[in-house]
Amino acid sequence: MRSSIAKSIYVGAAVLGLAGLSAVTTTTASAKSYATAGSYTALTKGQNVLVNGTNAIYSKPGTVKGAKVVASKKTVAKLAASKKSSDTFYAYGTKTTNRGSVYYKIVTMDKKYRGYIYGGKTAGTFAGGIKTTETLTTATNPSQLNNYYLKDVSKNTLWTAPKNTDINAKKVSLYGVAKNAKFSIDKSATKTKEGSLYYHVVAADNSGVSGWIYAGGLTTDTPAATATDDNSVTIKYVDSSYNTVGAAKSFVTSETGTKKDTGLSDDSVAALNTFADANAPEGYTVAAKSAFTNSVKYGQTVQVQVVKAATSKVSFKVVGSSTTAPATIAASDLAAKAYPALTPTQQKAFTGKATDAIDLSANDLFAANGALNQLVGATKTDADGVKTHDVYTFDAATTKSANANAKYGDAYTAYYTVATQPNAAPQNSTETGNTNYVG
Repeated sequence: MRSSIAKSIYVGAAVLGLAGLSAVTTTTASAKSYATAGSYTALTKGQNVLVNGTNAIYSKPGTVKGAKVVASKKTVAKLAASKKSSDTFYAYGTKTTNRGSVYYKIVTMDKKYRGYIYGGKTAGTFAGGIKTTETLTTATNPSQLNNYYLKDVSKNTLWTAPKNTDINAKKVSLYGVAKNAKFSIDKSATKTKEGSLYYHVVAADNSGVSGWIYAGGLTTDTPAATATDDNSVTIKYVDSSYNTVGAAKSFVTSETGTKKDTGLSDDSVAALNTFADANAPEGYTVAAKSAFTNSVKYGQTVQVQVVKAATSKVSFKVVGSSTTAPATIAASDLAAKAYPALTPTQQKAFTGKATDAIDLSANDLFAANGALNQLVGATKTDADGVKTHDVYTFDAATTKSANANAKYGDAYTAYYTVATQPNAAPQNSTETGNTNYVG
Protein backbone atom coordinates (compact mmCIF):
# COMPACT_ATOMS: atom_id res chain seq x y z
CA MET A 1 0.00 0.00 0.00
CA ARG A 2 2.75 2.45 0.92
CA SER A 3 4.67 1.39 -2.14
CA SER A 4 1.65 2.11 -4.33
CA ILE A 5 1.23 5.55 -2.76
CA ALA A 6 4.90 6.36 -3.16
CA LYS A 7 4.79 5.42 -6.82
CA SER A 8 1.73 7.60 -7.30
CA ILE A 9 3.46 10.57 -5.68
CA TYR A 10 6.58 10.02 -7.81
CA VAL A 11 4.61 9.72 -11.03
CA GLY A 12 2.53 12.79 -10.13
CA ALA A 13 5.68 14.83 -9.47
CA ALA A 14 7.11 13.77 -12.78
CA VAL A 15 3.94 14.83 -14.55
CA LEU A 16 4.02 18.19 -12.80
CA GLY A 17 7.67 18.62 -13.76
CA LEU A 18 6.86 18.03 -17.41
CA ALA A 19 3.99 20.50 -17.19
CA GLY A 20 6.32 23.12 -15.73
CA LEU A 21 8.87 22.53 -18.48
CA SER A 22 6.14 22.90 -21.05
CA ALA A 23 5.15 26.27 -19.55
CA VAL A 24 8.74 27.59 -19.72
CA THR A 25 9.06 26.47 -23.31
CA THR A 26 5.82 28.28 -24.23
CA THR A 27 6.96 31.54 -22.54
CA THR A 28 10.28 31.55 -24.38
CA ALA A 29 8.59 31.02 -27.71
CA SER A 30 6.30 34.05 -27.21
CA ALA A 31 9.10 36.55 -26.36
CA LYS A 32 9.14 39.83 -28.38
CA SER A 33 10.50 39.41 -31.86
CA TYR A 34 12.46 42.23 -33.53
CA ALA A 35 12.66 43.40 -37.10
CA THR A 36 15.89 43.25 -39.00
CA ALA A 37 17.20 46.05 -41.17
CA GLY A 38 18.82 45.87 -44.55
CA SER A 39 22.08 47.56 -45.41
CA TYR A 40 22.50 51.31 -45.24
CA THR A 41 22.01 53.15 -48.53
CA ALA A 42 23.14 56.74 -48.99
CA LEU A 43 20.64 58.96 -50.79
CA THR A 44 21.81 60.01 -54.23
CA LYS A 45 20.65 63.51 -53.37
CA GLY A 46 20.09 64.61 -49.79
CA GLN A 47 16.82 66.27 -48.85
CA ASN A 48 15.90 69.01 -46.37
CA VAL A 49 13.02 67.76 -44.23
CA LEU A 50 10.86 68.71 -41.29
CA VAL A 51 9.73 66.35 -38.55
CA ASN A 52 6.03 66.33 -37.67
CA GLY A 53 6.22 65.19 -34.06
CA THR A 54 4.54 61.79 -34.49
CA ASN A 55 7.67 59.64 -34.34
CA ALA A 56 10.77 59.55 -32.19
CA ILE A 57 14.31 59.45 -33.52
CA TYR A 58 16.43 56.35 -32.82
CA SER A 59 20.07 55.33 -33.00
CA LYS A 60 19.01 52.67 -35.55
CA PRO A 61 15.63 51.80 -37.11
CA GLY A 62 13.22 51.88 -34.18
CA THR A 63 11.94 48.29 -34.47
CA VAL A 64 15.41 46.77 -34.65
CA LYS A 65 16.86 45.20 -31.51
CA GLY A 66 19.14 47.57 -29.60
CA ALA A 67 17.60 50.78 -31.01
CA LYS A 68 17.96 53.61 -28.49
CA VAL A 69 15.97 56.83 -28.37
CA VAL A 70 17.96 59.81 -29.63
CA ALA A 71 15.05 62.26 -29.40
CA SER A 72 11.72 61.36 -27.79
CA LYS A 73 8.38 62.16 -29.42
CA LYS A 74 8.05 65.08 -27.00
CA THR A 75 11.42 66.47 -28.08
CA VAL A 76 10.62 65.88 -31.75
CA ALA A 77 7.31 67.71 -31.30
CA LYS A 78 9.23 70.75 -30.02
CA LEU A 79 11.58 70.58 -32.99
CA ALA A 80 8.56 70.38 -35.30
CA ALA A 81 7.11 73.58 -33.81
CA SER A 82 10.45 75.42 -33.78
CA LYS A 83 10.88 78.65 -35.77
CA LYS A 84 14.64 78.22 -35.95
CA SER A 85 16.33 77.07 -39.15
CA SER A 86 18.85 75.20 -37.02
CA ASP A 87 16.05 72.76 -36.14
CA THR A 88 15.46 71.85 -39.79
CA PHE A 89 16.65 68.33 -40.65
CA TYR A 90 18.66 66.94 -43.54
CA ALA A 91 17.98 63.38 -44.73
CA TYR A 92 20.97 61.65 -46.27
CA GLY A 93 20.57 57.86 -45.95
CA THR A 94 18.04 55.07 -45.54
CA LYS A 95 17.49 51.53 -44.23
CA THR A 96 14.50 49.29 -44.89
CA THR A 97 13.40 46.58 -42.43
CA ASN A 98 12.22 43.07 -43.32
CA ARG A 99 8.72 44.30 -42.49
CA GLY A 100 8.85 46.90 -45.26
CA SER A 101 9.30 49.95 -43.03
CA VAL A 102 11.58 52.65 -44.41
CA TYR A 103 13.76 54.57 -41.97
CA TYR A 104 15.72 57.69 -42.95
CA LYS A 105 19.00 58.82 -41.40
CA ILE A 106 18.55 62.50 -40.55
CA VAL A 107 20.48 65.26 -38.77
CA THR A 108 19.60 68.77 -37.66
CA MET A 109 21.35 71.67 -39.38
CA ASP A 110 23.22 72.44 -36.15
CA LYS A 111 24.25 68.73 -35.85
CA LYS A 112 22.65 68.47 -32.40
CA TYR A 113 20.32 65.55 -33.20
CA ARG A 114 21.22 62.69 -35.54
CA GLY A 115 19.51 59.31 -36.01
CA TYR A 116 16.82 57.27 -37.77
CA ILE A 117 13.15 58.17 -38.09
CA TYR A 118 10.27 56.23 -39.61
CA GLY A 119 9.56 57.49 -43.13
CA GLY A 120 6.73 55.35 -44.45
CA LYS A 121 6.57 52.15 -46.47
CA THR A 122 7.93 53.31 -49.82
CA ALA A 123 11.60 54.00 -50.36
CA GLY A 124 12.25 57.32 -52.03
CA THR A 125 9.18 59.01 -50.59
CA PHE A 126 9.11 60.99 -47.33
CA ALA A 127 6.14 60.09 -45.15
CA GLY A 128 5.62 58.82 -41.63
CA GLY A 129 7.44 61.17 -39.26
CA ILE A 130 8.98 63.53 -41.86
CA LYS A 131 8.10 65.66 -44.85
CA THR A 132 10.16 67.58 -47.39
CA THR A 133 10.67 71.33 -47.09
CA GLU A 134 12.29 74.31 -48.80
CA THR A 135 14.50 76.22 -46.38
CA LEU A 136 14.49 79.40 -48.51
CA THR A 137 11.67 81.36 -50.12
CA THR A 138 12.44 83.63 -53.08
CA ALA A 139 11.98 87.34 -52.33
CA THR A 140 11.82 90.48 -54.48
CA ASN A 141 15.11 92.28 -55.04
CA PRO A 142 15.43 95.84 -53.66
CA SER A 143 15.24 98.75 -56.11
CA GLN A 144 18.93 99.52 -55.52
CA LEU A 145 21.15 96.65 -56.61
CA ASN A 146 24.64 98.19 -56.70
CA ASN A 147 27.13 100.05 -54.50
CA TYR A 148 26.76 98.10 -51.26
CA TYR A 149 29.46 97.53 -48.65
CA LEU A 150 29.84 94.84 -46.00
CA LYS A 151 28.97 96.55 -42.71
CA ASP A 152 30.80 94.38 -40.15
CA VAL A 153 31.99 90.91 -41.15
CA SER A 154 32.55 89.97 -37.50
CA LYS A 155 28.76 90.06 -37.10
CA ASN A 156 27.42 89.26 -40.58
CA THR A 157 29.62 87.79 -43.28
CA LEU A 158 29.16 85.94 -46.57
CA TRP A 159 28.05 82.30 -46.67
CA THR A 160 27.71 79.83 -49.51
CA ALA A 161 24.07 79.57 -48.38
CA PRO A 162 22.30 81.34 -45.50
CA LYS A 163 23.42 79.61 -42.30
CA ASN A 164 21.31 76.57 -41.35
CA THR A 165 19.49 76.45 -44.69
CA ASP A 166 21.96 74.01 -46.28
CA ILE A 167 23.83 71.26 -44.43
CA ASN A 168 26.98 72.14 -46.36
CA ALA A 169 26.74 75.95 -45.88
CA LYS A 170 30.03 77.53 -44.92
CA LYS A 171 31.61 80.96 -44.66
CA VAL A 172 33.11 82.49 -47.78
CA SER A 173 36.77 83.47 -47.52
CA LEU A 174 37.20 87.24 -47.67
CA TYR A 175 40.97 87.07 -47.64
CA GLY A 176 42.32 89.95 -49.67
CA VAL A 177 38.92 91.68 -49.98
CA ALA A 178 39.27 95.39 -49.19
CA LYS A 179 37.13 96.94 -46.47
CA ASN A 180 35.67 99.36 -49.00
CA ALA A 181 35.01 96.73 -51.69
CA LYS A 182 31.66 97.23 -53.40
CA PHE A 183 29.07 94.50 -53.91
CA SER A 184 25.95 94.09 -56.04
CA ILE A 185 22.78 92.17 -55.18
CA ASP A 186 21.60 89.57 -57.71
CA LYS A 187 19.21 87.42 -55.62
CA SER A 188 17.01 87.81 -52.55
CA ALA A 189 15.40 85.22 -50.30
CA THR A 190 13.89 84.79 -46.85
CA LYS A 191 14.52 81.94 -44.45
CA THR A 192 11.33 79.89 -44.53
CA LYS A 193 11.21 79.35 -40.77
CA GLU A 194 12.27 82.78 -39.45
CA GLY A 195 11.26 84.99 -42.37
CA SER A 196 14.56 86.92 -42.14
CA LEU A 197 15.75 88.50 -45.39
CA TYR A 198 19.03 87.54 -47.08
CA TYR A 199 20.77 88.85 -50.18
CA HIS A 200 23.12 87.06 -52.54
CA VAL A 201 25.87 89.52 -53.43
CA VAL A 202 28.72 89.56 -55.93
CA ALA A 203 31.91 91.61 -55.66
CA ALA A 204 31.88 94.45 -58.20
CA ASP A 205 35.63 94.09 -58.92
CA ASN A 206 35.16 90.79 -60.74
CA SER A 207 37.26 88.99 -58.12
CA GLY A 208 34.80 86.10 -58.10
CA VAL A 209 33.85 86.65 -54.43
CA SER A 210 30.14 86.07 -53.85
CA GLY A 211 27.80 84.70 -51.22
CA TRP A 212 24.69 85.15 -49.09
CA ILE A 213 24.49 87.74 -46.32
CA TYR A 214 21.80 88.87 -43.88
CA ALA A 215 20.17 92.04 -45.26
CA GLY A 216 21.19 93.99 -42.15
CA GLY A 217 24.82 93.19 -42.88
CA LEU A 218 24.92 95.50 -45.89
CA THR A 219 25.23 99.28 -45.98
CA THR A 220 25.37 101.97 -48.64
CA ASP A 221 27.59 104.15 -46.43
CA THR A 222 31.24 104.16 -47.46
CA PRO A 223 33.23 102.43 -44.68
CA ALA A 224 35.73 104.51 -42.79
CA ALA A 225 39.28 103.75 -43.80
CA THR A 226 41.33 101.62 -41.42
CA ALA A 227 43.64 103.78 -39.33
CA THR A 228 47.37 103.31 -40.00
CA ASP A 229 50.48 105.32 -39.15
CA ASP A 230 50.41 106.65 -42.71
CA ASN A 231 46.90 108.12 -42.65
CA SER A 232 45.85 108.82 -39.06
CA VAL A 233 46.41 110.85 -35.92
CA THR A 234 45.45 109.43 -32.52
CA ILE A 235 43.72 111.85 -30.17
CA LYS A 236 44.08 111.35 -26.43
CA TYR A 237 41.67 113.42 -24.31
CA VAL A 238 43.03 114.72 -20.98
CA ASP A 239 41.87 117.02 -18.18
CA SER A 240 43.78 120.02 -16.77
CA SER A 241 46.02 117.62 -14.80
CA TYR A 242 46.66 115.56 -17.94
CA ASN A 243 44.72 112.59 -16.65
CA THR A 244 43.15 110.56 -19.44
CA VAL A 245 39.44 111.22 -19.99
CA GLY A 246 37.43 108.71 -22.00
CA ALA A 247 38.73 106.62 -24.88
CA ALA A 248 41.24 107.72 -27.48
CA LYS A 249 39.96 108.39 -30.99
CA SER A 250 41.65 107.95 -34.36
CA PHE A 251 41.30 110.66 -36.97
CA VAL A 252 41.74 109.23 -40.47
CA THR A 253 42.35 111.63 -43.35
CA SER A 254 40.31 111.44 -46.53
CA GLU A 255 43.40 112.27 -48.56
CA THR A 256 45.37 109.55 -50.33
CA GLY A 257 49.11 109.00 -50.57
CA THR A 258 49.90 110.39 -47.10
CA LYS A 259 52.88 109.05 -45.16
CA LYS A 260 53.97 108.69 -41.55
CA ASP A 261 55.84 111.69 -40.06
CA THR A 262 54.60 114.07 -42.76
CA GLY A 263 52.53 117.12 -41.85
CA LEU A 264 48.80 117.47 -42.47
CA SER A 265 47.48 119.73 -45.20
CA ASP A 266 45.38 122.77 -44.30
CA ASP A 267 42.20 120.86 -45.16
CA SER A 268 43.20 117.88 -43.01
CA VAL A 269 44.13 120.17 -40.10
CA ALA A 270 40.68 121.74 -40.28
CA ALA A 271 39.10 118.28 -40.42
CA LEU A 272 41.21 117.14 -37.45
CA ASN A 273 40.03 120.10 -35.33
CA THR A 274 36.40 119.41 -36.24
CA PHE A 275 36.87 115.70 -35.45
CA ALA A 276 38.49 116.42 -32.07
CA ASP A 277 35.62 118.72 -31.07
CA ALA A 278 32.88 116.36 -32.25
CA ASN A 279 34.33 113.29 -30.50
CA ALA A 280 35.01 114.76 -27.05
CA PRO A 281 34.01 112.36 -24.24
CA GLU A 282 30.39 112.59 -23.16
CA GLY A 283 29.87 115.40 -20.67
CA TYR A 284 33.04 117.23 -21.76
CA THR A 285 33.95 119.89 -24.31
CA VAL A 286 37.28 120.77 -25.89
CA ALA A 287 38.95 123.55 -23.90
CA ALA A 288 40.59 125.26 -26.87
CA LYS A 289 38.93 124.73 -30.22
CA SER A 290 40.88 124.81 -33.52
CA ALA A 291 44.14 124.34 -31.60
CA PHE A 292 45.89 122.09 -34.12
CA THR A 293 48.22 123.40 -36.84
CA ASN A 294 50.35 121.88 -39.61
CA SER A 295 52.88 120.86 -36.96
CA VAL A 296 50.82 117.72 -36.36
CA LYS A 297 52.15 114.72 -38.28
CA TYR A 298 50.65 111.42 -39.35
CA GLY A 299 51.34 108.54 -36.99
CA GLN A 300 51.45 110.84 -33.92
CA THR A 301 49.39 110.71 -30.72
CA VAL A 302 48.29 114.19 -29.67
CA GLN A 303 46.65 115.38 -26.47
CA VAL A 304 43.47 117.43 -26.39
CA GLN A 305 42.47 119.09 -23.14
CA VAL A 306 38.80 118.88 -22.24
CA VAL A 307 36.73 120.46 -19.49
CA LYS A 308 33.43 119.60 -17.93
CA ALA A 309 30.65 120.79 -20.20
CA ALA A 310 27.64 122.80 -19.04
CA THR A 311 24.35 123.07 -20.91
CA SER A 312 22.07 126.07 -20.81
CA LYS A 313 18.32 125.72 -20.78
CA VAL A 314 16.55 128.14 -23.09
CA SER A 315 13.12 129.70 -22.76
CA PHE A 316 11.25 131.61 -25.45
CA LYS A 317 9.53 134.88 -24.56
CA VAL A 318 7.78 137.77 -26.24
CA VAL A 319 9.31 141.26 -26.03
CA GLY A 320 6.91 143.48 -24.01
CA SER A 321 7.04 146.91 -22.43
CA SER A 322 9.64 145.41 -20.12
CA THR A 323 11.87 142.42 -20.67
CA THR A 324 11.67 141.51 -17.01
CA ALA A 325 8.18 140.03 -17.21
CA PRO A 326 7.29 139.26 -20.82
CA ALA A 327 4.89 136.55 -21.92
CA THR A 328 6.41 133.10 -22.28
CA ILE A 329 5.89 131.29 -25.59
CA ALA A 330 4.76 127.79 -24.61
CA ALA A 331 4.91 124.80 -26.92
CA SER A 332 1.11 124.69 -26.83
CA ASP A 333 1.03 128.23 -28.29
CA LEU A 334 2.63 127.01 -31.51
CA ALA A 335 0.95 125.55 -34.57
CA ALA A 336 2.92 122.32 -34.28
CA LYS A 337 2.23 122.13 -30.53
CA ALA A 338 5.97 121.57 -30.11
CA TYR A 339 9.19 123.56 -30.32
CA PRO A 340 11.21 123.02 -33.52
CA ALA A 341 13.24 119.81 -33.55
CA LEU A 342 17.00 120.24 -33.43
CA THR A 343 19.68 117.79 -34.48
CA PRO A 344 22.32 116.70 -31.95
CA THR A 345 24.81 118.96 -33.74
CA GLN A 346 22.48 121.97 -33.45
CA GLN A 347 21.91 121.31 -29.76
CA LYS A 348 25.64 121.63 -29.12
CA ALA A 349 25.16 125.40 -29.45
CA PHE A 350 23.82 125.37 -25.88
CA THR A 351 26.76 123.43 -24.41
CA GLY A 352 30.21 124.74 -23.61
CA LYS A 353 32.81 125.45 -20.93
CA ALA A 354 31.05 126.54 -17.74
CA THR A 355 33.23 129.63 -17.32
CA ASP A 356 32.68 130.89 -20.89
CA ALA A 357 30.11 133.52 -21.74
CA ILE A 358 27.23 132.30 -23.88
CA ASP A 359 26.04 134.46 -26.74
CA LEU A 360 23.50 132.91 -29.05
CA SER A 361 22.21 136.15 -30.56
CA ALA A 362 24.18 135.60 -33.77
CA ASN A 363 24.06 131.81 -33.81
CA ASP A 364 22.95 130.16 -37.03
CA LEU A 365 19.95 128.69 -35.20
CA PHE A 366 18.54 132.19 -34.76
CA ALA A 367 19.79 133.74 -38.01
CA ALA A 368 17.49 134.27 -40.98
CA ASN A 369 16.11 130.88 -42.09
CA GLY A 370 17.54 129.32 -38.91
CA ALA A 371 15.53 126.68 -37.06
CA LEU A 372 14.68 129.10 -34.24
CA ASN A 373 14.42 132.39 -36.18
CA GLN A 374 10.66 132.26 -36.47
CA LEU A 375 8.05 130.38 -34.48
CA VAL A 376 4.57 130.00 -35.95
CA GLY A 377 1.70 130.39 -33.53
CA ALA A 378 -1.42 128.27 -33.39
CA THR A 379 -4.61 129.27 -35.21
CA LYS A 380 -6.92 131.58 -33.28
CA THR A 381 -10.61 132.00 -34.10
CA ASP A 382 -12.55 135.07 -32.89
CA ALA A 383 -16.24 135.34 -32.06
CA ASP A 384 -17.09 136.00 -35.70
CA GLY A 385 -15.23 132.90 -36.87
CA VAL A 386 -12.30 134.83 -38.34
CA LYS A 387 -9.05 132.86 -38.22
CA THR A 388 -5.64 134.40 -37.55
CA HIS A 389 -2.26 133.27 -36.24
CA ASP A 390 0.80 134.90 -34.66
CA VAL A 391 4.32 134.80 -36.04
CA TYR A 392 7.16 135.20 -33.53
CA THR A 393 10.41 136.63 -34.96
CA PHE A 394 13.74 136.48 -33.11
CA ASP A 395 15.00 139.79 -31.66
CA ALA A 396 18.82 139.55 -31.58
CA ALA A 397 19.48 142.93 -29.91
CA THR A 398 17.12 142.33 -26.99
CA THR A 399 18.35 138.78 -26.54
CA LYS A 400 22.02 139.82 -26.44
CA SER A 401 21.37 142.60 -23.96
CA ALA A 402 19.23 140.50 -21.62
CA ASN A 403 21.81 137.64 -21.52
CA ALA A 404 24.95 139.79 -21.29
CA ASN A 405 26.23 138.01 -18.18
CA ALA A 406 25.04 134.48 -19.02
CA LYS A 407 27.54 131.64 -19.02
CA TYR A 408 27.11 128.08 -20.23
CA GLY A 409 24.91 126.31 -17.74
CA ASP A 410 22.95 129.48 -16.91
CA ALA A 411 19.35 129.96 -17.99
CA TYR A 412 19.13 131.70 -21.34
CA THR A 413 16.12 133.62 -22.67
CA ALA A 414 15.51 134.15 -26.37
CA TYR A 415 13.26 137.11 -27.12
CA TYR A 416 10.79 137.46 -29.97
CA THR A 417 8.61 140.17 -31.43
CA VAL A 418 5.10 139.08 -32.37
CA ALA A 419 2.93 139.99 -35.35
CA THR A 420 -0.58 138.75 -36.09
CA GLN A 421 -1.13 137.32 -39.55
CA PRO A 422 -4.46 136.61 -41.32
CA ASN A 423 -5.79 133.12 -41.96
CA ALA A 424 -5.12 129.84 -40.19
CA ALA A 425 -1.57 128.86 -39.32
CA PRO A 426 0.21 126.53 -41.77
CA GLN A 427 0.55 123.07 -40.29
CA ASN A 428 3.69 120.92 -40.23
CA SER A 429 2.55 117.38 -39.66
CA THR A 430 6.12 116.04 -39.56
CA GLU A 431 7.23 118.22 -36.65
CA THR A 432 8.07 115.99 -33.71
CA GLY A 433 9.48 118.60 -31.39
CA ASN A 434 12.61 118.64 -29.30
CA THR A 435 12.50 120.24 -25.88
CA ASN A 436 15.66 119.17 -24.08
CA TYR A 437 17.10 122.67 -24.51
CA VAL A 438 13.98 124.40 -23.21
CA GLY A 439 13.76 125.53 -19.61
